[in-house]
Amino acid sequence: MAEVGAAPLAVPAVPGKVRVRVWDPLVRIFHWTVAGGVIANLTFLRHEEAPHIYVGYAVVAALAIRLGWGFVARGHARFASFVPGPRRLLGYFGAMMRHREPRYVGHNPAGAAMIVLLMALLATVGTTGWMMGLDAFWGVAWVETLHEVTANLLIGAVALHVIGAIVESVRHRENLPLAMITGYKRAAEGTDIDHAPVAR
Repeated sequence: MAEVGAAPLAVPAVPGKVRVRVWDPLVRIFHWTVAGGVIANLTFLRHEEAPHIYVGYAVVAALAIRLGWGFVARGHARFASFVPGPRRLLGYFGAMMRHREPRYVGHNPAGAAMIVLLMALLATVGTTGWMMGLDAFWGVAWVETLHEVTANLLIGAVALHVIGAIVESVRHRENLPLAMITGYKRAAEGTDIDHAPVAR
């Protein structure tokens, strides 16, 4: 069995096409743990105090593990391989406006920026939620307000993330949600980009 984070494994998909392993198990578990936890806490667990807290802690724990993994992993899971700088992000947005953006095997710059935003929002929601349970911050208005506002911003960011995944799936004829389940995507071909350059 290949080591997690090792070089992508190439496997045949359909005749004439090759798939490569892009997302390792830890990345996929993190993605679906956070997705399930956020959906639960923003809907049917929103006003269920104890389950809301426990699910929140589980999401924060998953986030902490993913943050650590982002610095030590190899391949597409490593932050240095996909987090864009302003110049590369603006260049990608310009290409999107012209409908000429390249396909990335890993995260494209727009998707990478959204991941950074989602992680920041998750960290803020988790931190303020934890603070609300402390005696020192019990009933403090600004903590509760920041928690609520950030949670609402998270809803908007998640909606944009889902829309972006659907749009990219259609444009590049690739099922991105399925790829986050299986870990495999179509190999780079032609003008596709395998690994993004270091952020700048």
